[in-house]
Amino acid sequence: MAENTTINPASSVAEIRAALESMRDPRMLAVNEKRGNDHAVNLTKLRGLAKQIKTNQDLAIDLWNTGDSDARLLALLICKPKAFGLEELDAMLREAVVPKVQEWLVSYVVKKSPHCEALRLRWFDDLDPVVASAGWELTVTHVSKNPGLLDLPRLLETIESEMKDAPERLQWAMNHTLAEIGISHAEHRERALAIGEKLQVLADYPTPPGCTSPFAPIWINYMVGRQA
Repeated sequence: MAENTTINPASSVAEIRAALESMRDPRMLAVNEKRGNDHAVNLTKLRGLAKQIKTNQDLAIDLWNTGDSDARLLALLICKPKAFGLEELDAMLREAVVPKVQEWLVSYVVKKSPHCEALRLRWFDDLDPVVASAGWELTVTHVSKNPGLLDLPRLLETIESEMKDAPERLQWAMNHTLAEIGISHAEHRERALAIGEKLQVLADYPTPPGCTSPFAPIWINYMVGRQA
């Protein structure tokens, strides 16, 4: 951020957007674009900016409505998750075509909303695979915390029949669900591993040293090993 830029809770949208513009890093943008994103502000600096602004629902809505990804990410950090209505969140999710924006919307807002379960059910079978991926990501949380709300064998059947040919973002969410079932439920682990081996989804995904492969069998075995 420029040294003479001061942001506080009373700052306007124009002032905040000017601050965001001064924080943009072309190198970071180039890296993010490889993952389908278009934000160019370091996320740690973005969080620091949010702390300066503090919680402000009206400002969050105005920043979201700019359509700019950096502004939208900031909006998700300063908003009041429980203040959004169900239809409002549904509309926001359908607008959030940028992966990082969708990820933060689901993780930081929808999961804290009283409408979370209703939205999970609405999105899960949506014809738009990007929207459906959000429903699957919300399902991942239930796999470990509220499995009684789910039919795990049926989920495994769906994953086995659909994940291989699913669009990328939906495929990732299905794979996350598969891994979480294998990690959290010993009675379904053998089947989850078998499905992963059969489909080979993300088996050749390049994984940096020190990181765990997203290939479900490796992911499951690693996490189960850590729990032992």
